[in-house]
Amino acid sequence: MNTSALIRRRFGLVATVIACALSAPVVASESVHLDKFPTEKMQSMPALQDGARTFVNYCLNCHSASMMRYNRMKDIGLTDEQITDSLMFTGGRVGDLMTVALRPADAKAWFGAAPPDLSVEARARSSESGTGADWIYTYLRSYYRDGSRETGWNNAVFPNVGMPNILWQWQGMRGATEERIAPVTDEETGKQTGWTKTVINYDIHGNKTEKVEKIEGDDLHEGTHFQLDKPEGGTMTQAEFDDKVGNLVAFMKFMSDPSASTRSRLGIWVLLFIGVFIGCAWWLNREFWKDVK
Repeated sequence: MNTSALIRRRFGLVATVIACALSAPVVASESVHLDKFPTEKMQSMPALQDGARTFVNYCLNCHSASMMRYNRMKDIGLTDEQITDSLMFTGGRVGDLMTVALRPADAKAWFGAAPPDLSVEARARSSESGTGADWIYTYLRSYYRDGSRETGWNNAVFPNVGMPNILWQWQGMRGATEERIAPVTDEETGKQTGWTKTVINYDIHGNKTEKVEKIEGDDLHEGTHFQLDKPEGGTMTQAEFDDKVGNLVAFMKFMSDPSASTRSRLGIWVLLFIGVFIGCAWWLNREFWKDVK
């Protein structure tokens, strides 16, 4: 095969791939609005320390953080003694990894799946909808009662999640309203004949009521929308609970990249050094060449 024929063949292949990509049906992905994580907490040592305490007391029972060592918490202002006395309940050394005694096989049998390791969860959950910290911050605040689930809870961000609401005593219990828009398809012809709207109400005890009705419109799209009710019976106000969850997420974000704050501080000094170096180099260059004709 000569060169011109080879070029034509390759050009035709590329054109075919582009045409197929352009003509392929576009599937709309359902996205959830994520609340913005308060990033200023990353600069607050008390917030990070409080988040570490919450993580150890509420998360580390089932979830491990096997890429994190206890002594890295010295970067958020804790001493070895404070870490050992307040954050290590099973003994060991301060340099140990943050693992759990729960065996994966037992976890799968009890919960249906082994709880994931949370070392880099704040980075792994990043998407076009927001950062991983935004996702966790919204997720932990989006639980509602659902009596059809084994745990009695469900989540608007992670539907049918296996993890129960471990912070419910702080936040309280609440219901929700789920609204689903779906197309109606004729079974014989396979053509779409209309739309239905299903409204499911969950009360504060998890009892569910459902209503289905046909709707019409030209701008309808398939999807699900959640409206969460106001929590009731918690030991904290909503503002206090949001602040507490923000501290927890801040620590998880720190845990996913413990050296980030150090790099940021060093980066400022590096930029200042480069600026001074450029000034000195310019002055030296001027002095060197000023007498050269």
